Amino acid sequence: MKKILFPAIAIIAATLLFSITGCKPKDAGSATQGDAASRVYVPPGKYDELYNFVSGGFSGQVTVYGIPSGRLLRVIPVFSTDPESGWGFSENTKPMLNTSHGMIPWDDQHHLDLSQTNGEVDGRWIFANGNNTPRIARIDLTTFRTAEILEIPNSAGNHSSPFITENTEYVVAGTRFSVPMDNQNQDVPIDTYKKNFKGTVSFISVDPKSGNMKLAFQLLLPGIDFDLSHAGKGPSHGWFFFSCYNSEQAHTLLEVNASQRDKDFIMAVNWKKAEEYIKQGKGQKQTVKYAHNVYDDSTHQATSTMETQTLVLDAKDFPDIVYMIPCPKSPHGCDVDPTGEYIVGSGKLAALIPVYSFTKLQKAIADKAFDGDYDGLPVIKYESALYGEVKKPGLGPLHTEFDGKGNGYTTMFISSEVVKWNIKDLKVVDRHATYYSPGHLMIPGGDSKKPYGKYLIAYNKITKDRYLPTGPELSQSAQLFDISGEKMKLLADYPSIGEPHYAQAISADIVAKNSVKIFDIAKNKNSFVTLGEKNAKVVRTGNRVDVYMTMIRSHLNPDNIEGVKVGDEVYFHLTNLEQDWDVPHGFAIKGANNAELLVMPGETQTLKWLPTESMIYPFYCTDFCSALHQEMQGYIRISPKESNVPLSFSMGKKSEPTVAPDSAKAQ
Repeated sequence: MKKILFPAIAIIAATLLFSITGCKPKDAGSATQGDAASRVYVPPGKYDELYNFVSGGFSGQVTVYGIPSGRLLRVIPVFSTDPESGWGFSENTKPMLNTSHGMIPWDDQHHLDLSQTNGEVDGRWIFANGNNTPRIARIDLTTFRTAEILEIPNSAGNHSSPFITENTEYVVAGTRFSVPMDNQNQDVPIDTYKKNFKGTVSFISVDPKSGNMKLAFQLLLPGIDFDLSHAGKGPSHGWFFFSCYNSEQAHTLLEVNASQRDKDFIMAVNWKKAEEYIKQGKGQKQTVKYAHNVYDDSTHQATSTMETQTLVLDAKDFPDIVYMIPCPKSPHGCDVDPTGEYIVGSGKLAALIPVYSFTKLQKAIADKAFDGDYDGLPVIKYESALYGEVKKPGLGPLHTEFDGKGNGYTTMFISSEVVKWNIKDLKVVDRHATYYSPGHLMIPGGDSKKPYGKYLIAYNKITKDRYLPTGPELSQSAQLFDISGEKMKLLADYPSIGEPHYAQAISADIVAKNSVKIFDIAKNKNSFVTLGEKNAKVVRTGNRVDVYMTMIRSHLNPDNIEGVKVGDEVYFHLTNLEQDWDVPHGFAIKGANNAELLVMPGETQTLKWLPTESMIYPFYCTDFCSALHQEMQGYIRISPKESNVPLSFSMGKKSEPTVAPDSAKAQ
């Protein structure tokens, strides 16, 4: 590979600086078309067309918006604790945040991928990645809850995930940071990077009925950085394509040292061939440690299991699994068009967009049209796999999605625009400014066989003057475009939570028809469920006190508890007896240093509380449920540790009569 320095970095940086600090465009206030308001207006009582699932970035959560309105519908707790619902605080959900490093109550949630059947989004699940401590989560779209989290061993910086195959056979994850493997000595000098650091790509199988995930196998790869990826479809089904950077294998000041080559790589992985080798008994089993956490909707309880093994195939020992395709320059995005024939690489420091042909790639492999190898992996000649290049599309191409009508749309981070280009002739046919510096973009179904080619949303990194100022930190900006015609039309922009990276959207009809409205209390298998008020009770076992409490409009049972002492461990097991949609109940107690609980109809949740002072503690329902919501409250008496106050509980017991003072009698 030819090595050059890249003096244009300074020019690009200057361009970027101007783009985000220059004056506001004169027409920014009127950038939308005259009918834009009517296009995004959803009247009261009407539903949006689409659910838009957006990565929460450093919030660690997933947010859900309605499209076209841009209304925030839901924040789904995934990798971060959530005091609103008790996620990560309740005894039911604490195991979901367990890892081989212990409980990790935060992560950096970057990318999302909807499950697919025959290459089309199907509305069953959406997968989310934890970038910081490598994890993959599966969110159940019947409940909009995180159902499963799987930690990934032999990995660091799980940015290159989660990407799925066209029938959701696998969720695939590549490591961002190459590191020494988990089963090896990791106490090595950092400057031994080229010798001791390796990359991996993990293939996680998905059960087609339950959705349960299992680490099927990992590919051991050279010590480079993997960025983004997409699976093949149609003719390219059975293949995966990853963008790779840092082919220089730098370990310091990557800004310069990982930007020296003209080209890095798109890595093509034949996962069907890898499956064949595994069936033949190939690969090495490694002893590793990683957590597998599952939430059960029948028991309303999560469990965490520590797995201890993974199967690894060293790619250089199987030369027909992995091929490297040169790609200019420091590629970031890697996208596959709806037909499965064209693979688009986006070099963020390149001034063009290379488009590869899967057919030409297969011929190049058959003809052994190689340009040497990279750390034992064959390198395809650039021209042998190239379909063509989109010339001068803009500055800083990052990500591409497709409208299903023969067009690709690519974000230009530096020149702050979305560029539309024709896949066949590779000509730019339209461009539209964004405000400012877009990273990802999203067309509903835009990475599937069947895009919903009506809307495009650009997720911008810099907000500047788009919204009212809120101090030094501003919300990120999402901008909604109409792409149904020849020209893109900006319809609206709206703030988004965290730093959104990727997002996906799906027709509301597909998801809403399967939505769970209540949990059938007759099927509640939680070991602490209280089926009816007559079964409410308080039980002491040593210094553990279990409160079996029911919730219904508009009281808690029991609502008076005595005989609990300082130093006791108190477990409130709350069962919501309601069987009516949208009637959750909350529970909070004074002085609790964790969170509240939010308990859905028919559900049981548990909060652990450690009282530290002798006093009367009020507790109450936090979620407004009825006209007598304020009356849904109670008290627990905490006595000194040496107290002899007997354990008792009640509801509806009358207080001692109050004797009016003489002055009151005189009146």
